Amino acid sequence: MARTTHTSDHEPLYAQVAAQLLGELRDGTIPPGERLPGERELAARFGVSRETVRQALNMLRRDGQVSTDRRGSHATLSATGAEHVPSLDFPVGAHTGEPDGCRRTTVTWETPSPEHAEALGLSPLRATLVHRYESAAADGSGLRSAVTSFSAVAVTEVEELARYRDRANGHSSAQLSRAYDWMRKAGLTLHHRDAITRLPQSVRVTRRVHDQYDRPLEITDLTVDARQDALVYEFTLPAAT
Repeated sequence: MARTTHTSDHEPLYAQVAAQLLGELRDGTIPPGERLPGERELAARFGVSRETVRQALNMLRRDGQVSTDRRGSHATLSATGAEHVPSLDFPVGAHTGEPDGCRRTTVTWETPSPEHAEALGLSPLRATLVHRYESAAADGSGLRSAVTSFSAVAVTEVEELARYRDRANGHSSAQLSRAYDWMRKAGLTLHHRDAITRLPQSVRVTRRVHDQYDRPLEITDLTVDARQDALVYEFTLPAAT
């Protein structure tokens, strides 16, 4: 049954459908970034023609509420509300303790560690994009180091990541801070799981990111100097409006 919202009888039918879909986005019924049903299903749900649904989606697309992924058959709600979630910065735990602290980022095209290869479903000795990150305060304290390996899915389907293959020489700086945004732009819905392990003088965080089809996208191992630094996890839930 279609969700009921207040609409004007003087509005075009497609605008009424668009208003109902937008209402579901705002109240969290449809989470940002989630793939919408196909036109046929939406038409049956709202009791309208597929052309009316198509016009409604075009209206939301023009307003930046809906985007179309490269598969083309379905629409995805834009991930505007999820792009700045603190717990999804890349790499996990990216931080410099002080304004004059130092950081270094590089990318290589290499065979990842056996643990990363297994998590990503890569065959032994298959190379992929590997990102390394280090940050510390000016005096060297508060060291954080992270290693991220990307899956074949991520490198193939995310255009911005694919571009790094030819320049992943381990020397030039890598600007991958928007990697999660790039994945969403490619129509991927991100699901992550973080595991925290206490070590003798540090803390290790392992993040695994999958898409809506449970395909692995990346795995990151972050090590934090627990003697000098604090690891804070912040979870942000969508607010009802």
